[in-house]
Amino acid sequence: PAVLKTAGFGYDGKGQRLIKSAADAEGAFASLGGQEAILEAFVDFEREVSIVAARGADGQMVSYGVVENAHEQHILDLTIAPASVPTAVQREAIEITEALLRELQVVGVLCVEFFLTRGGKLYVNELAPRPHNSGHFTIDACATSQFEQQLRAVCGLPLGSTEQLRPAAMANLLGDLWQRGEPDWLAACAQPNVKLHLYGKRAARPGRKMGHLTALAATTDEAAQLARAARAALTRPD
Repeated sequence: PAVLKTAGFGYDGKGQRLIKSAADAEGAFASLGGQEAILEAFVDFEREVSIVAARGADGQMVSYGVVENAHEQHILDLTIAPASVPTAVQREAIEITEALLRELQVVGVLCVEFFLTRGGKLYVNELAPRPHNSGHFTIDACATSQFEQQLRAVCGLPLGSTEQLRPAAMANLLGDLWQRGEPDWLAACAQPNVKLHLYGKRAARPGRKMGHLTALAATTDEAAQLARAARAALTRPD
């Protein structure tokens, strides 16, 4: 099995086709409109992790470290920061990310998504040369957010500290939450360590990212539980 991916502008499962046999290849390529594409062997990975990092015009580089991402229907559902991975995996992921920043001459923020196999091997899955969904936790949990970091980099300012102040979990809010009407924002905000961010989009559609919640706690497990509970509280009963 393999996955055919468009070389650019793919996200949330868009621009991807699963190929189960050679007979599927021609139809898969045609369904992508004949765009330039990459054929990748199917990876039996344990989990997906990512790193948001930045490079300044002077070559200075900083990283927010490895986070773990859980997906639902190919869309990011929950990010846990920091990820619970061996030190060697952390080090290798940072080295790969810094090499990409240098080789691509990036000035600004770059997110590198990885597949992590059960044997501890990392495969680069996707590059996003911009602030990334899996880095939204930095707004509330880090000394410098990924958005401020982007501005610092492109404006030629010294890059900010990436220190994470508390363990965090970020839960996406999709348009599906609006199916029973306006979500119960007060219920989510009742938790003092949960931060609500809405993106100002007018139309809520299933699968559309409308905002996110970030939960801060003493441990990543507690943060993940808090983020999920706060999101569940948004749905009004029938």
